[in-house]
Amino acid sequence: MTQVWVDGQPDKNINPLDRGLAYGDGLFATMRVHQGEIQFINAHFERLTQGAYRLGFKWQPSSALTLQLKTLAKANPNACIKLLLTRGVGGRGYGAAVVRHNSAVILDSAQRNHGLAESSSLASMPLNVTEIVSVHAIPTHYQQWQQQGIRIALSDVRLGRQPKLAGIKHCNRLEQVLIKSVDLAESVQDWLVLDSDDNVIESSMANIFFVVEKAIITPRISFAGVAGMMREQVIHQLLAMGYSVQITDFHYSMLADAKHVFITNSLFGLVDVVAIADRRFSRASWTSRIREHLSLTL
Repeated sequence: MTQVWVDGQPDKNINPLDRGLAYGDGLFATMRVHQGEIQFINAHFERLTQGAYRLGFKWQPSSALTLQLKTLAKANPNACIKLLLTRGVGGRGYGAAVVRHNSAVILDSAQRNHGLAESSSLASMPLNVTEIVSVHAIPTHYQQWQQQGIRIALSDVRLGRQPKLAGIKHCNRLEQVLIKSVDLAESVQDWLVLDSDDNVIESSMANIFFVVEKAIITPRISFAGVAGMMREQVIHQLLAMGYSVQITDFHYSMLADAKHVFITNSLFGLVDVVAIADRRFSRASWTSRIREHLSLTL
């Protein structure tokens, strides 16, 4: 049974006027617990803090929340902890009844790499951010995915282009709901997702990397998609291992030039892709080393 806490209280009800419920006005992170500790917890916190700022509300992890998460991790040594933040309780309309102040939008290094420039914006400060914590089991098939690789198919759903939201793991996930509403073939495990210009963005649940000649390419997330925490960790590890990494547009037609493909997220870490539609790929010998270096092996 899933365990849920709202603002630190177990099984507390969500206010029906919460803006996360009404408008998807929030963001979230899914964090892997490995041997009683949340992996890359500070990177998750930084991503949530800056994502909230880009959405226009201020949030920092409190000492009480941090203690709660670490306590839950010790009690659930190999699990998934989800932290969801909303702007809080608001009125009927789209506009939030909050205090506003002039400030600069802060972008993390991954966002700057995607071509998003820092700019001046009106940011809003909510009175009470809602914090929802839940504990879940990590799917058992992820271990098999790491060991054998997966096949993915091309989704008919295209992602809309919205640079104001690009990169943020916000709560408006209806595109992903539509993608997942179509059943996969029995031999296929995930969907490949493009934007309206047929550029590859991600899989339905993960960021994606392509090895083309001597370069490793991951699509830039300037107009659509999620800049995942594990994506950034893997990029840093690849650079440390001496590989060249490019963050740029990757048109679907370029798939024919790819030799290896892999996907990343915070729960399954890194998984090789052995086929996309009818195109097959070999598994790179060094992806297992990345899993070892980052303690991602399940």
